[in-house]
Amino acid sequence: MSGSTTPSDTVSPRSSRFRDSVHRIPTPGTQVHRPKRYEPLVLNIYIVGGTALLMICLGIALEVALHISNTQNGYSVPQKNVFSFLSTQFLTSFVPTLLVVPLAYFWEVAEWMLRWYQPYVTLSEGNAPAARSILLDYIALNRLTTLYYSFKHRHWLINVSTLTALSVLLLQPLAGSLFQVLQVPHVTASSATSIRTVGLSTTISQLNTFLASAGYTDAAVYNNLDDPPFITGVWSVAQFTIPSEDSITNVAVNTTGIQTHVNCTKPTSFETTMVSSSNVTFQATFSDTCNGSLSLNPSDGPDQFSVTAASTCAPSNQDLDFQPVFFWFYHVTESGDSQGTAVFCQPSIAIFVVQTSMAMSDGSLGNCTIVEPFNATNNVTGSPLNGAAYNGVIFDSSNNTYVIARALAINSAVSGAIYQYASDQTGGLESTFNDPDGFVQATTKIYTQHLSVAAQSIYFLPANETIPAQLTSDAPRLSVEALPAHLLSVLFISIGIISLIVHVLHHRTRRNLWLTSPPGSIAAIVSLTSRSGFGELLLPYDDVTRMNSNLAGLTFRLDSRTGAIVAEEDLDMLGAGDNAALLGKKKNYSWSPRSPMTFIKEKEEPDGP
Repeated sequence: MSGSTTPSDTVSPRSSRFRDSVHRIPTPGTQVHRPKRYEPLVLNIYIVGGTALLMICLGIALEVALHISNTQNGYSVPQKNVFSFLSTQFLTSFVPTLLVVPLAYFWEVAEWMLRWYQPYVTLSEGNAPAARSILLDYIALNRLTTLYYSFKHRHWLINVSTLTALSVLLLQPLAGSLFQVLQVPHVTASSATSIRTVGLSTTISQLNTFLASAGYTDAAVYNNLDDPPFITGVWSVAQFTIPSEDSITNVAVNTTGIQTHVNCTKPTSFETTMVSSSNVTFQATFSDTCNGSLSLNPSDGPDQFSVTAASTCAPSNQDLDFQPVFFWFYHVTESGDSQGTAVFCQPSIAIFVVQTSMAMSDGSLGNCTIVEPFNATNNVTGSPLNGAAYNGVIFDSSNNTYVIARALAINSAVSGAIYQYASDQTGGLESTFNDPDGFVQATTKIYTQHLSVAAQSIYFLPANETIPAQLTSDAPRLSVEALPAHLLSVLFISIGIISLIVHVLHHRTRRNLWLTSPPGSIAAIVSLTSRSGFGELLLPYDDVTRMNSNLAGLTFRLDSRTGAIVAEEDLDMLGAGDNAALLGKKKNYSWSPRSPMTFIKEKEEPDGP
């Protein structure tokens, strides 16, 4: 400097190591205009409060949305994606993520601002060492390091704010997994067209229906086929149609159903008599008034089966078509032993209004539940049939060669299917013969299927009637996933409450901080420190360790009059120096010849002689 100097120019009243000129700064508001206080928009307490309240509301709304999704099986969405160029998966993951991005960005910026402001907040509190104030730069640190230093310096608001900012990172992946579109069964009321009504077919005597039924039954045994459409077990229901829609998976209706029972029983006694090498006689008794016999030739084969009319068990003058029947089975074991048995069956039918359903994928009929008896006038339960059931295997005599051939084919196919089914059981034929109920169970299953399939054509006639129906379709539903929803809701509410508390408290700590420009620029920093003097202790090429060493023993604060950063000797450290002098040592300072503005410490000299 040129010219003379005053004591205030050469020695700072705050430190003997440098001089400042803060006292020369004009007082704002009196000598010069006081600029408006700078406050970042993101730290505005009303904006922070509104955003926090929005987060809390979103967390509550998310739990409500999850509850509705669970109770209503999701939310309705269009059958087809309105954005044909985008996949549904992309929309359900991208859109929720896009919605939380502004919130996540806001809290990250707000947390960044708190870290930016923290050194100045510490300075506004006063008596701050360099490491906690002017050398502290949270902005240059990553969040994990920020957690360490904020804990070390006891900057609890920064510590909690950083933890909150880390939790904000979870918002986007959780939002991306929040929704998914599921194909959910959806029931709607509609109508179906019944195309069959109860009525006796006029072509029964041609036996084509029974032949087709016997053929299907035989094929079902050999190929393990299920019941055909509109038939399940003992039930055969009137056929119906529905509008053709790919999304329909099931239809439920109330319709007419015919229930067939074959009422098969085993004999109370069974005798096998070897009359000759070419004649074996079976004698089966089922009751005092019901018995039958059959003669067969063993040389015709080791496996024989047939069905005959049980005329002795039928009412007098009953047509063969409706008489009960005997099924006969004969088998010669590998050891040469003969096995035989008989089964008595007396079919019956009943007609009801039933509730049933059908799977549209394969036409399989669901369970049939009786709603009420079928009381409409018809020629099946009324005259001429009067509820009698065709036995489906024995028929009145005919002069038609083709009808006779069909009758023989039906007789052989049904009894042969029963015999084959019995041989397919575990243990084979011998175990079925040895089981008292083995052939009864096999006959009941196969014979029931034969008569149920035949019932579709002999007891129903074409019709056209609209009936109520319930259609079940696979409708796309937007489902809220439980785990991401709960986690996201907890995060929304927690981040909102914690961030609001942190920012309210930080707003209070900034009440003594008056910055008139953003503190991040070099010019702003220079404006706060250019008159403070402690810059004389630093060199441009000092690293952090050197700067920390050169600034040791100083505390820093903001000047309450001007807002400048000022440095003062740490009184606690000065007191420690005085104590050292009392012990026999003292510190002397003298001007450095290299710098008229810097004091250097000389050697320590012992007191006394």
